[in-house]
Amino acid sequence: MRSPHEQRLPFEAPIYEMEQRLGEMEAQYAKNRAEGDNSKIGDQIRRLRRELANLKREIYSQLDPWQTVQVSRHPQRPQTRDYIDLIFDQFLELHGDRAIGDDQAIVTGLGYLDDVKVMFVGHQKGKNLAERTACHFGCAHPEGYRKALLKMRFAEKFGLPIVTFIDTPGAYPGITAEERGQAAIIAENLMEMSGIRTPIVCVVIGEGGSGGALGIGIGDHLGMLEHTYYSVISPEGCATILWKGAEHAPKAAAALKFTSRDLLRFGIIDEVVPEPLGAAHRDHAEMAAALKQFLLRNLRRLIPVPTDELMDRRYDKFRKIGVFLDDAPTAAAPSANGHA
Repeated sequence: MRSPHEQRLPFEAPIYEMEQRLGEMEAQYAKNRAEGDNSKIGDQIRRLRRELANLKREIYSQLDPWQTVQVSRHPQRPQTRDYIDLIFDQFLELHGDRAIGDDQAIVTGLGYLDDVKVMFVGHQKGKNLAERTACHFGCAHPEGYRKALLKMRFAEKFGLPIVTFIDTPGAYPGITAEERGQAAIIAENLMEMSGIRTPIVCVVIGEGGSGGALGIGIGDHLGMLEHTYYSVISPEGCATILWKGAEHAPKAAAALKFTSRDLLRFGIIDEVVPEPLGAAHRDHAEMAAALKQFLLRNLRRLIPVPTDELMDRRYDKFRKIGVFLDDAPTAAAPSANGHA
């Protein structure tokens, strides 16, 4: 039975209606079998299951950008600590930035992916109000990014590959973060990660918003789960700036072109990780298995690469992002009489 607190997205209504019918039929089937009734209801259940799978596939293959944002924020979607429990063996969490404190919006630690030992860094949003408040809803302070950078330098020192999970609407926007140098530490992370001499695999597991996402997002291979977004700004923030109201967020989402399909086409990300039928919030275990396979495949590909070659590839990867016109025509210089 579904939790009464489960959030239902508007476009999922037909799915929930069919699931309710299926549940009722399955309950009736169990009752009939207990009473010795071998009616044809089993065939109807099998047919309805196929129809339900097709319905999920149809709806989730046609999500618009704003619906993708809603899925990426789904409260039942697996978060970083869920994946740690499902993917990693012998995970040892590491705390603190040696300066201010331990930002709970950033989780760091050592763990095994099968036989591969890695340094892990990821955003954590929290599941209930108390956790979300402690994690600032996934919006890290400067000490969070400083903690991440310290652990990545540790990984470089001992030759450990790095895995980062991105899931944040953006870095913490409050005055306390600004006073402690939010912009400077994110800029430092960008610079340092571009030159850390060990393989880095990054993956967007939910929201990928603004500099808060970029602060742990520079690496050799960048993936996105299928129903996530990665953007210079949240759709609400963009709508407030351009259209003077957050109610225009769906319009902003369409304009920003920030879904996994868009960014793969633009060459900004390297891979889209497919989600289970009906998205990750419907099957945590299946999503974790696919994510683990993605990580292991890319780590085993990158670890043997000589370090200097790895650095050259990383440099070239980010230099290629965007389109530049070096020889755009310029206006003709005016002649002495003022005519071009």
